[in-house]
Amino acid sequence: MFRFEQNTPWVKKSTATSDASSKVMNVSRRNFLKSSALAAGSTFVLGLFTGCEPTRESYADPKVAATGTMDEAGFQPNLLVAINDAGDVFVVCTRSEMGQGIRTGMPPVIADELEADWNRVHIVQADGDPVYGDQNTDGSRSVRNHFTEWRQAGATARAMLVSAAAQTWDVPAEECVAENHEVTHTPTGQTLGYGALAATAATIEVPTDVPLKSRDEWKFIGKYMRGVDNRDIAQGKAIFGIDAVVPGMVYASIERSPVIGGKVVSYTDADALAVPGVQQVVQLEDAPLPPAFRALGGLAVVASNTWAAFEGRKALSVEWDLGPNTSYNSPAYRTTLENSASNPGKEIRNMGDITTAFETAEQTVEAMYYVPMLAHAPMEPPTALAWVKEDGSCEIWAPTQDPQTAKGVVAGALQVEADQVTVHVTLLGGGFGRKSKPDFIVEAALISKAVGAPVKLTWTREDEIHFDYFHAPSVQYLKAGLDASGKATSWLHRTTFPSISATFAPNVEYASAGELGLGFTTVPYEVPNMRCENGPASAHVRIGWLRSVCNIHHAFAVNAFAGEMAYAAGQDQKDYLLSLIGSDRNLNHLYEGDVGAYGEDISKHPYETSRLKNVVELAAEKAGWGKDLPEGHAIGIAAHYSFVNYVAIAVHASIEGNTVKVHRVDCATDCGTYVNPDRVKSQMEGAVIFGLTLAMHGNITAKDGAIEQSNFHDYPLLRLNEAPEEIHVHIVESEEPPGGVGEPGVPPLAPALTNAILQITGTPVRELPIRLA
Repeated sequence: MFRFEQNTPWVKKSTATSDASSKVMNVSRRNFLKSSALAAGSTFVLGLFTGCEPTRESYADPKVAATGTMDEAGFQPNLLVAINDAGDVFVVCTRSEMGQGIRTGMPPVIADELEADWNRVHIVQADGDPVYGDQNTDGSRSVRNHFTEWRQAGATARAMLVSAAAQTWDVPAEECVAENHEVTHTPTGQTLGYGALAATAATIEVPTDVPLKSRDEWKFIGKYMRGVDNRDIAQGKAIFGIDAVVPGMVYASIERSPVIGGKVVSYTDADALAVPGVQQVVQLEDAPLPPAFRALGGLAVVASNTWAAFEGRKALSVEWDLGPNTSYNSPAYRTTLENSASNPGKEIRNMGDITTAFETAEQTVEAMYYVPMLAHAPMEPPTALAWVKEDGSCEIWAPTQDPQTAKGVVAGALQVEADQVTVHVTLLGGGFGRKSKPDFIVEAALISKAVGAPVKLTWTREDEIHFDYFHAPSVQYLKAGLDASGKATSWLHRTTFPSISATFAPNVEYASAGELGLGFTTVPYEVPNMRCENGPASAHVRIGWLRSVCNIHHAFAVNAFAGEMAYAAGQDQKDYLLSLIGSDRNLNHLYEGDVGAYGEDISKHPYETSRLKNVVELAAEKAGWGKDLPEGHAIGIAAHYSFVNYVAIAVHASIEGNTVKVHRVDCATDCGTYVNPDRVKSQMEGAVIFGLTLAMHGNITAKDGAIEQSNFHDYPLLRLNEAPEEIHVHIVESEEPPGGVGEPGVPPLAPALTNAILQITGTPVRELPIRLA
């Protein structure tokens, strides 16, 4: 078992210090701009540390400095908690932090049940190790899958400390109470701190069944908590992947085939080796198809610094065999998808008699929707530091979402046992699913093995976009039959897109059940006759999961089509959506084999239309649904269930000329029990920006197998002037088990916007991005 602590000697620490981060200062715009240019970290703190709700109880740093490390602590009742004789509490965070706030989400849950003083709690980042169970930080499942487990870890330690106090005083444990880092003997008032009890607690047998706190006893859970890494991030002290250094480290950049499946035929490296700082060029083995998580191959330029590696790479002369995917061109591929969606596909869900229902319908509505390939584009491109040592072992520092998979894949590539590979998890400068794929880590390890030195591999922005695991392009065909009142009597939905499975297995043409469960087979509408089909599609690039995965294109088509149905029926968009969702009911077992799309226990996490309708009503109410708006303005609405969370979004938009402007977004979310409302709000706010980026700009295209976009000039993110003037997040208070939060805010955004545009123009938007539609 390995752990990474921030005082590890390899980390690069800033020497700058400032007291500004602890103060709220009045600064003029001129001085703000000056100081932003000179000391951006300090001035950013002003915005960073005033984000907590002033009217709600909140908890924050600074911490009491720890004396020693977790490994030195004598009391370690489980893998997640340790306490030393000084009373320092160490909590292991087993999940990766990429801005979603898990390092401020997991430890308070444990600390709450432990009755710890938050200022005495120190967070230790876990390395990749199977002893921790699942560490893959994606799928919006950290809190929803591990909430009870974390509570039990803290409660177990608390129970043992209480037993230690009772043993010390020779009194019944029932007379002792743990609170705020100490145990009190209620009849006498005697107290002992956790540090004084740690040694005795370590001798007590670990209990297997301990009581958990009731909700009204929670101190940290459900409260606003400042980000534990905020101060270090603002002051430039936080350690991201790019910040890791070790003595003797060299730097590398890789020239890869522009087409997936391509191979090096020949190359000339004389000009590259002539670049000052370049030390050598290493040819990497070409990956077979399908590529899975393997290194793609190519030529690695190794140098004494990153810039020299980049410049040396530019000087390479390479002849490529571009392989079998050069026929891939986005316009032709879109036509192929449209043909697939236009014809009957593999039956996935069938209910009633759709043929007769269409024949007897008073009116039919049909549409075809297109969503292009999308890239992850995190602010921090992939990077990794790998050190393959003389004994064959490998030590890695990387911004990875899935350290255990990285550990296993690297071990396979190096042909060593997994326990010879150590993966230290740094902070991630964004991930969105990209950094759960360890290909870039494998590359660094292979180069290190070849050169016999630790290697820092850095991808450029162009690399990140060209060689992504892309969100699949998709075409969907929908047809609905309406009766004389406009009520839906039949629903046909065909979806076609290349499957993620094609990245890992050959000859895959149909989507997996898991992909189809992301908003396709789980359509919540109460329509008596329904048929869902999946058409074939082949993959020509690496397809992977991106924030909310197939919910992106399925939620867009389903909600946009609902808007079109309302328009055709001449009915209010919100009211029509609610009528489509229909009566209150449990939607589990919608089709044979349905076991829940997100790995959830459906007995504890039922899929309920009442909760979905509630967020629709809430978002509409908060947005001012039905109020008079200026000409050229409208509010559109959409709702979607994903990752065990119910989210509805209302978008107030306008059109001036050819320009779409988003004025306000109201996001209602029912995520069940939440840990930190500040993180829920920030995740939903971030999802709005992420979703608008995809809706307004997201478009990756291929020509002759190669990706055409390369950087933010042709794959733009949302600009400040395009951002909503207001974003409001409304959290439903609930005692249901926790749902996911990181991804569910993305899917309803695009259709809510296009539904607003439909109401303004009378013309539906059936493809993304909107700027091309």
